[in-house]
Amino acid sequence: MAARPKILIVHETYGRLAGAEQNILVTAPHLAATFDLACLYWKRSGRDEGAFDALFPHAHAVDFAAPDSAATERAVAAALAAEHPDLIYVHKCVSLPVTRALLAGGVPVVRMEHDHDVYCMRSYKYSPWTRRICTRRAGPCCLFPCLAFLARDRSRGRFGVRWVSYRRQQELIRLNWRFDANFVVTHYMRDELIRQGFQPDRIHLFPPIPPPRPVTFTSSFSERNLILFVGQILRGKGLDCLINALPHLQVPYELVVLGDGSHRAACEALVARLGLGDHVRFAGFVNQEELALYYREASAVVVPSVWPEPIATIGLEVLRYGVPVVGFDAGGIKDWLIDGVTGYLVPWMDIPRLANRIEQLLRHKEEAKRLGEQGRIFVNREYAFDAYLTRMQETFMGLITNHRQGG
Repeated sequence: MAARPKILIVHETYGRLAGAEQNILVTAPHLAATFDLACLYWKRSGRDEGAFDALFPHAHAVDFAAPDSAATERAVAAALAAEHPDLIYVHKCVSLPVTRALLAGGVPVVRMEHDHDVYCMRSYKYSPWTRRICTRRAGPCCLFPCLAFLARDRSRGRFGVRWVSYRRQQELIRLNWRFDANFVVTHYMRDELIRQGFQPDRIHLFPPIPPPRPVTFTSSFSERNLILFVGQILRGKGLDCLINALPHLQVPYELVVLGDGSHRAACEALVARLGLGDHVRFAGFVNQEELALYYREASAVVVPSVWPEPIATIGLEVLRYGVPVVGFDAGGIKDWLIDGVTGYLVPWMDIPRLANRIEQLLRHKEEAKRLGEQGRIFVNREYAFDAYLTRMQETFMGLITNHRQGG
């Protein structure tokens, strides 16, 4: 009996942390039905590491940022020799020595592009000063006018900065050009890779589809006029833009913020400055069961991101509950936020228009219900979990077979 093909999954973090780790936890159990799995990682998260232990009977820890890059390359080569993978599946990893060693392994290498780390020195593709989205190919413009060699470092205080190497980023791009396939989460990300010089025929669309949860209710769209913001409160997520839109509303409303993050204090101060304390509540992170209770009452969920979101998976989750979304046209959001179909797509940073579209849903509940139901149908059809996993398995097997046949 022929041995099952093996996939080595490479990722910075071992254990649950954020979206990339969730994607691994969701997909790996299904990949394990066809492939043997092993893992190469850098750091442990300290959260749900047992779930990773169950998925990866063999896991290899390597210091991705060790001062001795040659030692890192040797450690990766030793892990490859121990596992003999048929394919390497890279998630978050921007280490040059690790990437070089993986490419020297003699098997197909695939990357899941979760974000902009590979081709953006800032990693978020927009200016921290003007908040404008960058539409340029990585190159000299990263040095001037972007000044991306200076990155904010909160560990060094309020005004802390650290240096980012331009040459290192350019080499990382060149190394990633050599990957056999790049998985992207939206058409926006596909276009961005093409802009950066990646070969279009090696780019595959694989949005990080959450596993379907049974939804047995439809929002009441009650007169409470509940608006939700769900997710991390970071400056790029644009919660301040949503708060600035609220004074434009001419109907009663309540905004509940479900999440936390480094920009929370600034947003709370903005609420106080605008005198909106009776309308806005910061509830922090809540579990899935509590989230569902909020979705039962919501008339709209707002995704006001101003940075170019690779996808913003919260939108997929919300639409499964039949709640319409209002959001800015930023990055990959328009793949699932279809204007007038699944909610309202608003021109980037158009705060009066954002307010107008929120008020439209609060005033016209039948319209909100219609958009929410259309959104549920759309996401269940276009983002079907079983079809997604089958296509991923077939893509991996095709790359392995082609390599074995000398293609």
